[in-house]
Amino acid sequence: MPGGARPATAIRIPRDSTASRSWASTPAVRARMQRQQTRDTAPELAVRRLLHSAGMRYRVDVAPLSTLRRRADVVFGPARVALFVDGCFWHGCPDHGVRPTHSNRNYWVEKVSRNRERDRDTDEVLTEAGWISIRVWEHEDPHEVAERVTMAVRSRRAL
Repeated sequence: MPGGARPATAIRIPRDSTASRSWASTPAVRARMQRQQTRDTAPELAVRRLLHSAGMRYRVDVAPLSTLRRRADVVFGPARVALFVDGCFWHGCPDHGVRPTHSNRNYWVEKVSRNRERDRDTDEVLTEAGWISIRVWEHEDPHEVAERVTMAVRSRRAL
């Protein structure tokens, strides 16, 4: 995808300006947030390259369960392993998560809290369905992440 464009499946359709009020403090902030990548981030690509070079085959940006309206970054369907590479800001990393101090502070604190709650719920739903949910932070070493995922997938294939 040239220039970091979104894949066709992730294209956002602009809403009529009268349809809803934006939570963004300015139009520039809204435009910047809409450009945020939702997949194929540098940390994801680093891990995926290592997994692929280790002979692992997977699907990218798919829902592990058809009944789950949430997508994992990397999915190993037959082994029932889902990898989520969480961004430090968006998911509230205890080491690198930045607490907003600018306008709309309350919105962002609540947003990160909702993301964390949704992450926990996703993990619970996947576990109940017999899946392994692996969550890593974007700053973690890709080699260590790839090794952890590879071990989980191979151990599930051995069952």
